[in-house]
Amino acid sequence: MDDSVVVSPDWLASRLDDPTVRIVDVRDAWEFDGIGHLPGAVNVPFDSYRDESDVDRGTLPGAEAVAELLGNAGISPEDTIVAYDDTHGVFAARFVLTALEYGHDDVRLLDGDYSAWNREYETTSESPEVEPTDYEPDPLAPEESPLVNYDAVVDALERDAVFVDTRERDEFEEARLPGAVLFDWREVVDDETRRLKPKAELEALLADHGITPDREIVLYCNTARRISHTYVVLKALGYENVRFYEGSLTEWLANDGEIETGPISATEDA
Repeated sequence: MDDSVVVSPDWLASRLDDPTVRIVDVRDAWEFDGIGHLPGAVNVPFDSYRDESDVDRGTLPGAEAVAELLGNAGISPEDTIVAYDDTHGVFAARFVLTALEYGHDDVRLLDGDYSAWNREYETTSESPEVEPTDYEPDPLAPEESPLVNYDAVVDALERDAVFVDTRERDEFEEARLPGAVLFDWREVVDDETRRLKPKAELEALLADHGITPDREIVLYCNTARRISHTYVVLKALGYENVRFYEGSLTEWLANDGEIETGPISATEDA
């Protein structure tokens, strides 16, 4: 796995004293304070980097909000950010994508979560002293961003793109984009270790679903949270042509987009 995208607990543990490595805990404040957190971590709860005016879709919060969040967390644009949660990284992955979209060059996901870290390394209840910064975001230009909108998705349906639905089976069978492949985001996680499965196993698993590096891939779920995790994993595996449908199925249905419904056939499920 590419450690410029996903880092191991060992990688992070060896850099806890590095002032340029900033650890972000995206759990709720009560978890951060009451349960404990990684040494030196700052708390940026998941709800704080969602657009409050668009709760249903959970879209990005805007450059001004991100500048305030990262500035108040004492983060500078040149810092290396490592994000984690306690839900296999799905909420932290959303933070990773958010920071990348607003121009932070070096932001990574911790392989595993708080519980995985806690099995091997110490945690703390002490909050670090934070000196706020004047953070200036630099949002990606549309041609640089992996995010695609409704119209771009309509166009991609006419091409040989692989549409990957990262939700659960019952959601997929209730409504999905035409021709979509079901790939529950949790399939990449080892339930016992709470970390990602080995690289070779991940590559074989994805290939079994037709999700290969040579294809154009468009990810969607309901509110762009679960696809964040799959996006980060694919980038860590070296996939380059990966698109991220920010509006996901919520927007698609609101625009009366074409859908398929019903059970997966035995052939598709093989």
